[in-house]
Amino acid sequence: MSDWLWPALALMLVIEGLLPFVSPRRWREVFVRATQMSDGQIRFIGLTSMLIGMALLLLFGGP
Repeated sequence: MSDWLWPALALMLVIEGLLPFVSPRRWREVFVRATQMSDGQIRFIGLTSMLIGMALLLLFGGP
């Protein structure tokens, strides 16, 4: 399991760091908007993100 877990974590960190590196002002605006969302909206975004990630893993991950 760890043979793919650490590379996946590293890739997630690279992707998460792209927007603040490339456009810090835009990242700050997105972050401020996110803090104004309700808990339900944030949970829905998190659930959607997890489902898309799982679908991509099923489509492209592994043998």
